[in-house]
Amino acid sequence: MRLSSKGRYGVRALFDIAFHNAGHPTQMREIAERAEIPARFLEQIFQDLRRAGLVAAKRGPRGGYHLARPASEIRLGDVLRALEGSVVQQDDEGDVARDPTAAVFRDVSTAVERCFDEVTIADVCARASSMGIRRPHLGELPDYAI
Repeated sequence: MRLSSKGRYGVRALFDIAFHNAGHPTQMREIAERAEIPARFLEQIFQDLRRAGLVAAKRGPRGGYHLARPASEIRLGDVLRALEGSVVQQDDEGDVARDPTAAVFRDVSTAVERCFDEVTIADVCARASSMGIRRPHLGELPDYAI
């Protein structure tokens, strides 16, 4: 299985907001720059993430995108389903009943989706910290993020 750039960038953008700005509003250009995501593509990604209720936007000088719920409640599966649809193989039940390969692929795709649902954005932040990636202190956040 291979994830598209859209799915990988979506996870990377939510991680960026949670890790570098503690979930506070973050301007899109900052996210795009830090996460190395083309800004035009990031705009499209955030539209889908907003529709899915994973991010929200705040207008004004201290505005930007922020997580719509805590990072510990946003699963990678939520992000990927919002951007790419379901990972689970959608077969006709008749095919699954008659074709053992269809049944196996459905079971494997269900297991993969469960794996994505077991990891949250908060888990990704914890992994970054354990890798020695420096998290800015709240006092170091840009003025618009406080």
